[in-house]
Amino acid sequence: MNKLSGPRLEGLAPIWSPAARLLLLGSFPSVASLQAQQYYGHPRNQFWRILAALWGQDLPAMSYAERVAAAQCHGLAIWDVYASCEREGSLDAAIRAPRPNDLAALVSLLPNLQAIAHNGGESARTLRVTAAFGLPVYQLPSTSPANASWSFERKLAAWSQVFARHGLI
Repeated sequence: MNKLSGPRLEGLAPIWSPAARLLLLGSFPSVASLQAQQYYGHPRNQFWRILAALWGQDLPAMSYAERVAAAQCHGLAIWDVYASCEREGSLDAAIRAPRPNDLAALVSLLPNLQAIAHNGGESARTLRVTAAFGLPVYQLPSTSPANASWSFERKLAAWSQVFARHGLI
């Protein structure tokens, strides 16, 4: 292990159903998410708050299993572009030696998939890969607390456009 890059970490399994119309890709789970074994598990990450505002459900008050079920019910699949990486802390800038997830395998299981959206810039580094699936691909503003330059309202407006375009709201 290289002291500068941190321990080798393994990501989370995808959340999906065959009915998914939008695949949302993050980069790699935060330390808090890995510890909880939950996507967007850091309490200051705005992911679940944004979905709550889009869907009119109090997702942050729900159990993780209920949030996952709501995402699936609304046609959202969730995964990360990296299966594993070396990293100290949670910042995307600290990711080293990433190994990609098999996005093609997941996409092949989603017959209703209409589009792919990247949650933030690090995830969007794989736009060349995701564009090869022949679907619309979007880069959404990161819901991470590290993306403080975008207000919640501005993030919500950007996410709302993509979700509305593909029938998720």
